[in-house]
Amino acid sequence: MSKEILVPNIGDFDGVEVIEILVAPGDTVQAEDSLISVESDKAAMEIPAPEAGIIQEIRVEVGDTVSEGSLILMLEPTGAAESADVASPAPAPSSSQAPSPATPAAATPKPKPPVAAAPRSMPTRIDEASFVRAYAGPGVRKFARELGVDLGRVAGSGRKGRITADDIKGFVKQVMTQGMPGDGGLQVTPMPEIDFSKWGEVETRALTKINKLTGQFLHRNWVTIPHVTQFDDADITDMEAMRKAMVAEYKPKGIGITPLVFLMKAIVKGLQEYPRFNSSLDASGENLVFKQYFNVGIAVDTPDGLVVPVVRDVDKKSLVDLAIELGEISVKARDKKLKPGDMQGGCMTISSLGGIGGTKFTPIVNAPEVAILGVSRSKMQPVWNGEEFVPRLMLPLALSYDHRVIDGADGARFTTYLSKVLADPESLDSESQA
Repeated sequence: MSKEILVPNIGDFDGVEVIEILVAPGDTVQAEDSLISVESDKAAMEIPAPEAGIIQEIRVEVGDTVSEGSLILMLEPTGAAESADVASPAPAPSSSQAPSPATPAAATPKPKPPVAAAPRSMPTRIDEASFVRAYAGPGVRKFARELGVDLGRVAGSGRKGRITADDIKGFVKQVMTQGMPGDGGLQVTPMPEIDFSKWGEVETRALTKINKLTGQFLHRNWVTIPHVTQFDDADITDMEAMRKAMVAEYKPKGIGITPLVFLMKAIVKGLQEYPRFNSSLDASGENLVFKQYFNVGIAVDTPDGLVVPVVRDVDKKSLVDLAIELGEISVKARDKKLKPGDMQGGCMTISSLGGIGGTKFTPIVNAPEVAILGVSRSKMQPVWNGEEFVPRLMLPLALSYDHRVIDGADGARFTTYLSKVLADPESLDSESQA
């Protein structure tokens, strides 16, 4: 039972041109997902889906002129809303917010071979196919053409991965200082194409959208941020005793108390004590932006890849409040219900592998943050107290930080301070409950 989707009331505009088609037959869309982009002589806008459904047939083409009431496409309505991250292959990948790391809210264009370009120079030819597929408005497209930028190579930071003018500027700046991504601008020899089937049976599986976006995001952070990692061990014997007591109290209420809530509160105390860790470099790289809020990102492992939702105002919430919110966030992450805004605005990220195993690892900074805390599995160890060895539960910490912002001495001070705070767990909940 297909339904006609018409151009709604778009104000005083009449006879506007279709400049982008953002969906394709077979795509599943949600209410308010963008279907097409249109442009008048004054402005550009996107026409949203009035309800959820499956695209059956597109009735317009790029270049067509439409008005209110014009037929856009045929839609088969769905009875229940699908996951909000399902989108068409037409738009470019969504941002992570923010960074998140990048967000699984939109589809990723089909990857293409790198275009040869001399290091420290702009590309001399635009791939029209990738340029058309890129998710950007007309003003940004015009700006990109003026600079000779192939939009297919630019990662968008706007809603659902939309490319902005600032993204174009950032891309140009990167090219001028480091060369084209993937073209040897960092003096890296391109990976050769290898036929692995020569040595036996193989199976090829496409990367998920989250895998692709996370890979691009982390590669950029790794090659542009001078990383240093500071290791330390925190005595969490008393913290674990307090946590187990809270588990016994709140488990009957369906609330799980994990070590993460203690770590989140400890990090906030660290950010308050050392404000430089709660800052970000601005786009020019010449100024530090100091944040007066305390939001903590939590790396969540999902079947499709890593996502980093952000818990806001951690300083104002109790351990129990955070436990409840973490439970809700974990469910949303695994059910693909996180929105781009849920993964933006973090001050510092925690990546915890303690529930899986390992002793130490070096996490990659989640830019534009300047530090990330990696946590491994705790272990009972003999600790010398001045008179004898006593068993204490020790938690391995790995603090990676941007050496352009954080000096080594402050990195060591921060982990030392975290260890001190974690050893006194009663203080972590006192302020929020006062």
